[in-house]
Amino acid sequence: MRAGFSAVERGGAASATWRQRFEAYRAAHPTLALEFERRMAGDLPRNWRETEMTVLAQFGAARDGVASRKASQMTLAALAPRVPELLGGSADLTGSNLTDFPGCGTVRGGEAGGRHIRHGVREFGMAAAMNGLALHGGFIPYGGTFLTFSDYSRNAIRMAALMKQRVIHVFTHDSIALGEDGPTHQAVEHAASLRLIPGLDVWRPGDIAETACAWLAALGERERPTALLLSRQNLAAQARGAEQVIAIRRGGYVLREAADARVTLIGTGSELQLAVAAADALAGQGVPARVVSMPSTTVFDRQEAAWRSAVLGTVPRVAVEAGVTLFWAHYGCARVVGVDRFGESAPGPQVCAALGLTVDAVVQAALAAAGTTEVAHGR
Repeated sequence: MRAGFSAVERGGAASATWRQRFEAYRAAHPTLALEFERRMAGDLPRNWRETEMTVLAQFGAARDGVASRKASQMTLAALAPRVPELLGGSADLTGSNLTDFPGCGTVRGGEAGGRHIRHGVREFGMAAAMNGLALHGGFIPYGGTFLTFSDYSRNAIRMAALMKQRVIHVFTHDSIALGEDGPTHQAVEHAASLRLIPGLDVWRPGDIAETACAWLAALGERERPTALLLSRQNLAAQARGAEQVIAIRRGGYVLREAADARVTLIGTGSELQLAVAAADALAGQGVPARVVSMPSTTVFDRQEAAWRSAVLGTVPRVAVEAGVTLFWAHYGCARVVGVDRFGESAPGPQVCAALGLTVDAVVQAALAAAGTTEVAHGR
């Protein structure tokens, strides 16, 4: 009975035959054999450090105000020729997710060379297939959809984290600012929800430099999936020094320091530019404000205590994010400018104004936190 179910001998013979054939292949094609073994081992290309430096130099000092979904595509275009195991796709939203890159080609049965999969309108199927590709080895899979549709993918995302697989989810249209598609498509609770999954890194970059760093971090995590939360609307590029560009990889860092600061503004994703603009307005009122960028709370939480304390500072904190506000209590924020309701169908700027995601709202919250004035809070 046991012999009928056992595949030990059969499998051992098949394995020995495969090894024999692979050694013959190695003798005939030594360079290709080494490349195959590298990819199957999950190692990044040997010149990966050079690739990181090239990408940081290209995007770290960029001054282009682009949507982070576009910044993601630009980063992919730079990375794909250097990381041939990248295999992408989208759940029928490639034109919106921008998960393709020049020369990617489409994966089709019977054809070789394609690096982009058209998954169709099946977010869970796409996420599960990405897990399978990662488990097989030899590929670093990524796939795109709207952030609000991450609900459909959640079981597979959770399994990737449980199995410690390098899978990259590209979630675009990450907030109420996407506009006319309305509340069904406008993510509100999704960033906070994804951050609660153990072992999943969640990045919500605030501009082109942070988007590039998020991609580099995702590729560098061999035993951890990553979710990139990206904007539809253009985001202003922020000025940084070389050390600040490197500090992005820590998940949270001081973007602007201020002598005798009265308040710290913590911005993430598309709201980083609101925090910076509010700091400028506060300075004009004689209230110095620090600005902290927090593109990845999950990565920031893994930093040493001294770094976290130095970044968060000792003055009152105000967080700014287009999402549920309760999440930011973890960081001791005195005030949060966020969204605790579903969105509306209107142009993005109008929706943000109607729901209180404005520079003036951040200024008023900061003044209240600093004890300069009192304002009503809560929506």
